Amino acid sequence: MSDDGLTMGIDVSKLWLDIAVAECPDGWRLSNDPAGWADLVEWCRTRKVRAIGLEPSGGYERNVVGALQRADLPVRVLNSHRVRQYAGALGILAKTDQIDARLIARYTAALPTRSPRPHDPLIALMAELVNARRQITEDKVRLGNQEAQVHDPVLRRMITHRLRRLQAELLLIDKRLAQIVASDAGLCAKDRLIQSFKGAGPVLSYTLLALLPEIVDLDRRQIAALTGLAPYDDQSGKRTGKRSIWGGRAPVRKVVYMAALTAAHHNPVLRTFHQRLIADGKSPKVAIVAVARRMLGIIIALLKTAQKWNPQH
Repeated sequence: MSDDGLTMGIDVSKLWLDIAVAECPDGWRLSNDPAGWADLVEWCRTRKVRAIGLEPSGGYERNVVGALQRADLPVRVLNSHRVRQYAGALGILAKTDQIDARLIARYTAALPTRSPRPHDPLIALMAELVNARRQITEDKVRLGNQEAQVHDPVLRRMITHRLRRLQAELLLIDKRLAQIVASDAGLCAKDRLIQSFKGAGPVLSYTLLALLPEIVDLDRRQIAALTGLAPYDDQSGKRTGKRSIWGGRAPVRKVVYMAALTAAHHNPVLRTFHQRLIADGKSPKVAIVAVARRMLGIIIALLKTAQKWNPQH
């Protein structure tokens, strides 16, 4: 054990928490339930722990993260892609729950990580609804594509019925999201500020509030990177490739991109900005990505100043 304390890694599954400590050779397993979370918290409290790393696991990690946060323990939620890259750099090809736990512990000990935001039950509930809404929307698109290719009248009626049901479910989710936002003064104020921007509707507002709660804590460059809208250079020696966007939170990026398409045509400020980019020879996609970054920057400014959007400013 170093003077700074132990570094732990947890591989989370539906039933189990596989735990490893970077400074110790052996690992162990706890159940992923209230009893297991209590045992984990008690073990950590009796020792000096520097950091506890774990990866997202389809939502199965949320309760253990909440238990560790409530106990004021230094939990870190890691980027799974970066952990896999780290494993490749180390030449670790085997994959078991305990190997993954030890890998997470080594990653947490070796590389800088940051604490997740404190658990907010309303934000977690909104995130659940926003994710469900996205899945239903994707199902609607898939069924709509199927309907265009189906000729049998029975199958067409079945698809039409399912599409109507999905549309009804979307309306229920939108109503529930509106109720949650209206129930909290802070969320309601942020929602009004976001939707004051011409081109930002309820879907964008709810997505940002639920899936990008850091938006009020970071600057526009950090948010652009977090959403995968920041362009990265591609240069080596004499070769200079095209800059491209990559990574980030894809569900947020998709919604922001669609909102940017609307804003580029209907928001006077962004319409002018978009037209200038096109006149300068930018491709349509590059121009819309730039509009999306500009739109996020404006929304960040609205939230930080608590001022509604005014195109004259």
